[in-house]
This record gives sequence, C-alpha cells and structure tokens, in this order.
Amino acid sequence: MVERQLRARGITDERVLAAMGRVPRERFVAPELREQAYEDGALPIGHGQTISQPWVVAAICQALALTGSERVLDVGAGSGYSSAVLAELAREVLAVELIEALARRARRVLAELGYGNVEVREGDASAGVPGEGPFDAIAVHAAAPRVPAGLIAQLRPGGRLVAPIASRGADLLTVFRRVDEGGDRAELERQVIAPCRFVPLRGAGGYNG
Repeated sequence: MVERQLRARGITDERVLAAMGRVPRERFVAPELREQAYEDGALPIGHGQTISQPWVVAAICQALALTGSERVLDVGAGSGYSSAVLAELAREVLAVELIEALARRARRVLAELGYGNVEVREGDASAGVPGEGPFDAIAVHAAAPRVPAGLIAQLRPGGRLVAPIASRGADLLTVFRRVDEGGDRAELERQVIAPCRFVPLRGAGGYNG
C-alpha cells in the first residue's frame, strides 16, 4: 500500500508514509472486509459512512504538514482510522464523530491499539467545538458546501485546515492556511489538492446549517 498507492501517487512526506505503514487499517473495518482493507478504495463502515481510501488519508495528513507538536481536531472521525494516523504525527488529537455508534467503536479500537493521545467525542464539530481551540491543524472528512467559518475561527494563525469542498462534478480536497495574526477576520490561503468524493458534512457547519 505505502509504495504502490501512496509514494507512487505523490505522497512524499516520510513521516506520513511511516505512519500509514504502522497503523493496522484492518482493525477499523468489519471482519468480513479485512481482506480488502489495504485496497485502493473506500470501504463501508455502516450508518451510510465510509473509511476513506488510503491515499486520501495520506494526502490530508501530508497537507497538514505536521511536525509532532500539534494539537489536531479531526472532524467526522468515522471509524477512527484517520485519527490513528494523525495520532502518529501529532502530539494530541481531538476526534469528533456525529454518529454515536461509530464514535463508541472508534474509541474502543483506538484504546485497544494504545493511542492514548486521542480523545474521541460524540457530537457535531462541523462548526467547531465549544470551549476548545485554537487548534494547530484541522482535518475534515466530509464534503462541505464551503469552508466552515466556525472551524476557521478555532484554527490558530499559521495553522492549516484540510477539507473537501463540494463543487459541480466532484468534491475538491483543499488545504486552507490561516495567514492573519488572529482576531475576528480570518485571512486564508488555499490550494486544491485533488478532486475526490466524500459523504456530505452533516451539522451546523455543513448541509444542515
């Protein structure tokens, strides 16, 4: 997976490649799907949600440019797989999942694997997490109609947010970097990483907001 799906498709961050190699992806899918866990594609995890294909997870992590000292918000944690990869790359991860059953399962698997630097919460983080932040980096794992303003408000100046932004024909995986010095008006640099396909972002900062 690391060589054929990731390095061969432009993932060059060695820390990301090593993290992807360490996390046992098969633990985050149903037993009957474990033989497919390392294939180049998304897999269902129930409740209409999916575990993203390995390249997408690696591309998000590479775009966040983590060095190991960051506090990261993981929005739409799903199975917990992306949270595990982020935990390999950052100091601390707050993973939030809207669907209670998925949050419970992610919490259990991450604990079994020994990821003590990940906190999994159930709830809507699409517009930020009340009482939390600022975060050094934010990863969003569902397609939003626009970059959620509530998440940008919780992003530290200089920090990066990666999210798929819905557009006609495809979602566009995009990295946003906050370049202002803080305050009420955030200024962003943005760069499209690649077209992709995600489930819609639900909640106050997504399609229900």
